[in-house]
Amino acid sequence: MANSATIGVTTLFLLATFAPLALAFGHDYGQALSKSLLFFEAQRSGYLPGNQRVKWRGNSGLLDGKASGVDLVGGYYDAGDNVKFGLPMAFTVTMMSWSILEYGSQIASSGELGHAMDAVKWGTDYLIKAHPHPHVLYGEVGDGNTDHYCWQRPEDMTTSRSAYRIDENNPGSDLAGETAAAMAAASIVFRRANPAYSRELLTHAHQLFDFADKYRGKYDSSISVAQKYYRSVSGYADEILWAAAWLYKATNQQYYLDYLGENGDALGGTGWAMTEFGWDVKYAGVQTLVSMFLMGGKAGGHSQVFGKYQEKAEMFMCSCLGKANHNVQKTPGGLIFRQRWNNLQFVTSASFLLTVYSDHLTSARKDLQCASGSVAPSELLAFAKSQVDYILGDNPRATSYMVGYGNHFPQQVHHRGSSIVSIKVDPSFVSCRGGYATWFSRKASDPNLLTGAIVGGPDAYDNFADQRDNYEQTEPATYNNAPLLGILARFNRGHAAHNQLLPVEIPLHKPIAAHPKPASPYTAPIEIDQKATSSWVSNGRTYYRYSAIVTNKSGRTIKNFSLTVSKLYGPLWGLTKTTGGRYEFPAWVSSLPADKSIEFVYIHSAPFADVSISSYTLA
Repeated sequence: MANSATIGVTTLFLLATFAPLALAFGHDYGQALSKSLLFFEAQRSGYLPGNQRVKWRGNSGLLDGKASGVDLVGGYYDAGDNVKFGLPMAFTVTMMSWSILEYGSQIASSGELGHAMDAVKWGTDYLIKAHPHPHVLYGEVGDGNTDHYCWQRPEDMTTSRSAYRIDENNPGSDLAGETAAAMAAASIVFRRANPAYSRELLTHAHQLFDFADKYRGKYDSSISVAQKYYRSVSGYADEILWAAAWLYKATNQQYYLDYLGENGDALGGTGWAMTEFGWDVKYAGVQTLVSMFLMGGKAGGHSQVFGKYQEKAEMFMCSCLGKANHNVQKTPGGLIFRQRWNNLQFVTSASFLLTVYSDHLTSARKDLQCASGSVAPSELLAFAKSQVDYILGDNPRATSYMVGYGNHFPQQVHHRGSSIVSIKVDPSFVSCRGGYATWFSRKASDPNLLTGAIVGGPDAYDNFADQRDNYEQTEPATYNNAPLLGILARFNRGHAAHNQLLPVEIPLHKPIAAHPKPASPYTAPIEIDQKATSSWVSNGRTYYRYSAIVTNKSGRTIKNFSLTVSKLYGPLWGLTKTTGGRYEFPAWVSSLPADKSIEFVYIHSAPFADVSISSYTLA
């Protein structure tokens, strides 16, 4: 059953009356990280790949989208049911990507970067399919009502697989905005490993942001079958800002920075002081990202407005710590408590923001400013750790809420696939209602271990009932796990000042003049303009990110284009390398029309590379 949380936007919470338990059992965060990634493989829909590690799962949903004339095979089931909900799926992808962007080096040193990137790509491959036209996005496959009437393995589904979409006449700015954020965040993840794919994701992100901003409306007004399960209570303003923030992070384009500065007040980014962060309410996430831009010296002329974003971000952090004027509620055992239904989704998301903000404060050598006074970054990190340790077993029940981790964890998970014998073991068809009679009502452990799943968790008094029909507490969800990837890697491998696996985002080391256009016989028909866009220092060496714009000034279409790049001492993205330092158009560009441009970028610790045109033909 999907999460039908009714998330409000109130900022008032009861003060916690008990201090967290000071337990220190010690945890294997690396093992927890590995198990958490396995959960995403168990949630896969579509044709499973050859390297699938969760062997009790099989192919499923192979006709998704066919009735609507679109291929919607793939993606993730969000929780314990067999529906594919676009809003929480996109949020899951965004948070997995953010985990990698912040803590990719730690994930890599834990040996899990490949699996983490695979998990992101399984989601983005589907989101690309779900966005077949700039202003069309499919936001749901299947519907909760018919799905919840049945208890079947995904491999046996007989329920409706209707596909639901938003478009210009039926808008959904929250859905389009979150999907744009997911595409933009993931584009950074794949920038080095798969530059063509990264650029494809960024194209979708730009289109989806334009769609969300131009055709405004709540997605659950257009896809009404989602209202009972993933109703957008907070509206769409937070997702539009969220998308703008991620597009700025992915592109460094001034347009998106200006958008955040000019629309922060109107869209609530500078006004809402939140005490929750999750698939519906993104304000705290937006405010945290913008605070990082501000601390990184990227606010430009928007410093005053960005300061208001940061003020609200820090109110969120302080409320979690219990040091604000209005603080989050906590259980007697010290766990953040927001609601009875799947409360742990808010715990993992808040813990991620606290962890990231702590590390950025540490790098900026700043403290958090709360109503009760100045707070060291280490306090944020310690509180986030207390929340993760509670989930892993440091709690009054000594229960791990991650399936398969620790000695005592949930055995009767509210999850169709794990609660029914694997189709690989017994291929006998499980009927719609027969699944309830035979498998749902069993008072026994699940036949398949849903390794790594974070279930809904305990109530306001740390109580938990391990029963399959107790969906409020025993149902897992992908968005419970996604923020944990970064946190677990961080606790397993410590704090690196910046993630050197990917281009980092810090202030320019020093101003750099634009590189003069190269003098060559081809300067008239083809213009090359290079400039440095950022720089940073690592191990005493200064690295620069250079952007090169190639513009066709010939008045005709250019084909068979080739250029030579020499004195290059680092990676280059946006062109296809051939031989001898020569590069051609990327795979997605066959020609360059008149007055059009393409961009490529490179990073090294030296002045501009020498770029010259080798050959081309005019069509």
